[in-house]
Amino acid sequence: MVKWTEDQRDLRDGLAQWFTALNDGHLERDKNAVFDGDKWKIIRESGILSLPFEEQWGGLGQDLLTTMYVLEGLGHGSRDGGLSFSVTTHMVSTGVPLQRFGSADLKARYLPGVCDGTTIGAHAISEPDSGSDALKMRTTARREGDRWILSGSKTFVSNAPVADLFVVYARTHPDGGPLGITAFLVERDTPGLTVGKPIDKMGLKTSPIAELFFDECAVPAANVIGRPGAGFLVLDHVMKWEILCSFIVNVGEMQHRLERCVDYAKQRTQFGKPIGSFQSIANKIVDMKIGVENARRWLYETASRLMNNENVTVDVAISKLLASEANLSSALAAVQIFGGNGYMAEFGLERDLRNAVGGTIYSGTTDIQRNRVAAMMGL
Repeated sequence: MVKWTEDQRDLRDGLAQWFTALNDGHLERDKNAVFDGDKWKIIRESGILSLPFEEQWGGLGQDLLTTMYVLEGLGHGSRDGGLSFSVTTHMVSTGVPLQRFGSADLKARYLPGVCDGTTIGAHAISEPDSGSDALKMRTTARREGDRWILSGSKTFVSNAPVADLFVVYARTHPDGGPLGITAFLVERDTPGLTVGKPIDKMGLKTSPIAELFFDECAVPAANVIGRPGAGFLVLDHVMKWEILCSFIVNVGEMQHRLERCVDYAKQRTQFGKPIGSFQSIANKIVDMKIGVENARRWLYETASRLMNNENVTVDVAISKLLASEANLSSALAAVQIFGGNGYMAEFGLERDLRNAVGGTIYSGTTDIQRNRVAAMMGL
């Protein structure tokens, strides 16, 4: 396991001062599916949004491992899983590809706002007929002089109802395969771009989601991230970061849930003794412990290998699969351990369960991750 330095621990511990304000009213926000702008301001003030970005753009210049370590702390301390999901979506969907592949001009124009959170980011990949099969996307872009004209639609765009800036992936060559996709940076008020109404969903309700529609939407050629045809390379880089950063937040949430269950199992008595003394309850808690440790190790180990420029295609798929399934099992176990209380919204555990289901679907479903591992094994 990674040995964290004092500076890294201080960076993570510094988040603690914000949690009381962040958590205030989290159950009501979930009930009403509200993205709270005031809570976003607290996130901005905490500095967490600037973690992985270079100092010249207002960032803190931290590496991937340190960023993940602090995000795990966010998951442990914040009870608003939807807000945490919006944090990682914003950071990874827009800032990460901009910093890695963006031109000097694009970085100068947009990264300062992304770093301080005044510009909220989102990315648009999925389409109604091509969820995980990104190469089947139908949204197109054609070159006209110094502009690209986007046509089509996207769905399941997290942060869309509140985002100022979108990274949009579109097909720029009909027969180009992976080399026929290009990534564009599109401002919200660009003529021809329409953001749909927020879509109700099962969990992560405080992280709003919507569709995007492009009707002859003209984007400056300078807003291409990377180069035309390199969108799949951009997407591959983003998805690795998205999985590592999003699911390490879940590890923090799982650790907090585990601690709650241990305390509850010690205090709650049935038939004259703590429920933790019953083997069936203890086994559930032990499995929760194994799940959180397993997910944590896979995610940090994969991040370490990614930083060493190793091929982590299989590792990322396994990490995502393990972490998302462990989070779902942990959330279900917690509801069962708390019994009737776990089923009640006021304890926040049924919300955790609804949130955890999403993790087995977004960023590539569990089945897709198994397909990737199988393909790498030559099956």
